[in-house]
Amino acid sequence: MKTLLVGLDAACEPVFETLAAQGADLPAIDGIRADGASGPLESQIPPWTPSAWPSLYTGVNPGKHGVYGFLDFEGYDWDVVNATHVRERALWELLDTEGTSSVVVNVPVTHPPREFDGALIPGYTAPDSPTCQPEGLLDEVRREIGGYRVYPRHTGGGETTAEEKVAEYRETVRMRGEAFRYLADRFDPEFGFVQFQNTDTVFHECPGDRDALRAVYEAVDDQIGATLESCDPDVVVLASDHGIGKYEGYDVRVNTLLREEGFVETTQGGGMPSWDVIRDEEFLDDRAESDDGNALLERAMGLATRAGVTSQRVDAALSRLGLAEFVVRHVPKSMVRAGTEGVDFPRSTAYARSHIECGVRLNVAGRDPEGVVAPEEYDAVRERLVELLSGVETPDGEPAFDDVAPREEYFEGPHVEHAVDIVLVPRAFDNFLATGLRESVFGPPTEPYNHKRDGFVAVSGAGVDADASLDGAHLFDVAPTVLAALGLPRGDHMDGEVLPVVEAAGERTYPEFEPRTRESTDERAVEARLSDLGYLE
Repeated sequence: MKTLLVGLDAACEPVFETLAAQGADLPAIDGIRADGASGPLESQIPPWTPSAWPSLYTGVNPGKHGVYGFLDFEGYDWDVVNATHVRERALWELLDTEGTSSVVVNVPVTHPPREFDGALIPGYTAPDSPTCQPEGLLDEVRREIGGYRVYPRHTGGGETTAEEKVAEYRETVRMRGEAFRYLADRFDPEFGFVQFQNTDTVFHECPGDRDALRAVYEAVDDQIGATLESCDPDVVVLASDHGIGKYEGYDVRVNTLLREEGFVETTQGGGMPSWDVIRDEEFLDDRAESDDGNALLERAMGLATRAGVTSQRVDAALSRLGLAEFVVRHVPKSMVRAGTEGVDFPRSTAYARSHIECGVRLNVAGRDPEGVVAPEEYDAVRERLVELLSGVETPDGEPAFDDVAPREEYFEGPHVEHAVDIVLVPRAFDNFLATGLRESVFGPPTEPYNHKRDGFVAVSGAGVDADASLDGAHLFDVAPTVLAALGLPRGDHMDGEVLPVVEAAGERTYPEFEPRTRESTDERAVEARLSDLGYLE
């Protein structure tokens, strides 16, 4: 193997500092960092898994590859994204045109895969028994290593203990490593790419649990070490799609603000569901407003809390307990509103569709099915919204956003029309963009831990300049750097540059991308899992 790319979702320097303080045993990761060059890797906007990994493996911004979040929108309808929504060649597809073979395991947004010289087992947004490349590969891998699944078994269940979760994390991490090594031995590729998702999942499902974090990273390190020994790559690139950290700011409920300002119209029982922004303590705080059903509500929340309920899991947990209908009948009106009222997309002037998109979409006539903003009014309406949102301050008097800007300041390419019209960059990514409708614009953060802008990159191996500076390294730089490590030129369509740790091999035009017919993600379980982790609202 010439080059091995290892993806660690959400890895960043603060996480490694926490692990070091715990005395975590990470010889493989520490060895890569010590032997090569390493440092922060600035992520893109939006810095979330479904858009950031395609940017990493294509080397282009979302305006070129077309994926901005977990959801793809057609008019006012949506579907979970998959590989047919990515409108640019992935690294392994590009390498295939050069006669270079690849093995790819667990990379998000890679299902269904194209044919290429090598093997691929998809990652996040795929069904748990995904189509692989070549066809029939998954059954073979499951026989050889004793099982394989994309998602931990417990995802979607509220009664799993932390110990059970950690055991399942370690098992799925083992599956990634063993599957990759089996396929590397079978296909003998020049390029390998294995991704570990549980380094992110542990923060969402076990927030603040440092023992769980350490257990996940030590399991991942074991698999990286075994892979380095087995595959003996010339160059290793360790990279993450974004960072992660504690959120100590506010939920900024964008649609609530837009409703107050007359831009959002609402509907009962429609729009995007908003149960996931209801926090447990708000259930308890608001309960005093109603005398009816207090005892049962208290029992409901007590049971839900013991079941490990976080903000995303309230509705699902109450349904499992058989209490959802009663709670909806008896909770205060403000909470019923939060559970049942949604944005009326066709009647609204502007709205936030998904917090992961990081922005506001205008409802434009001629572009959107029932648009209400005339094309000649687009610029004026957008400028008014930019001015409004730029002036928003949190209750502590600080700006809610680090930047409020037209989308063209962040995205460029043939698929910019799929982006939000106004980009919102939360302050220090310490505020959370929430799209649910509530009584007030601000509230406590929905998630105690969530994504940060700076991820991580490390490069080591033959010909790597360990003393080279990685200042300014960006997510888009990973793909051209991998090409250079393989002795291949950077694609002139790429937005990233070759990091100075490896010698550049020039630039060239690669074969034009051939789009596929878009396919629907016909897997409700995928949506449930993503919602359970707080990715879908």
